[in-house]
Order: sequence, then structure tokens, then C-alpha cells
Amino acid sequence: MGVLRIILTIIFIIDCIALTVLVLMQEGKQAGLGSIGGLSETYWGKNKGRSMEGALVKFTKALAIGFIVLAVILNLNF
Repeated sequence: MGVLRIILTIIFIIDCIALTVLVLMQEGKQAGLGSIGGLSETYWGKNKGRSMEGALVKFTKALAIGFIVLAVILNLNF
């Protein structure tokens, strides 16, 4: 079980670093005066799931779920 714990800890550290990098790569969600005038309803605003920003959001969610699962597993006393 010691080897499994070491492997999971290494995966956890890689997940933490990747999650930090992905969060820093994302753009801020600024809702300034552009949202009042309807500028947020442009092509890129509607199709955000197909853009690079949408991919970053999906990867961030996956890494966050992995972070939580690994944190719970590593916290168990086995």
C-alpha cells in the first residue's frame, strides 16, 4: 500500500500544478458596460463551448473533480 500512496501523491501534485496553471490561463469574467449593450451576445459569447476558453473550462472542471477525489482518497487511513 505504500507504493500506491506514493503514486497517488505524485498524481495529486501533478493535478495541483495543472489546475493552478489552467485557472491562471483563463480570462476574467468581467461584466462591464458591454453586457448592457448586448456585446456579450456575439458569436464567441454564444459558442464558448467550442472555443479555447470552453476547452479550458472543461479541463478545469475535470482537474477539480480529480483534485477532490484524490484528496479524499489520500486522506483515508489505509
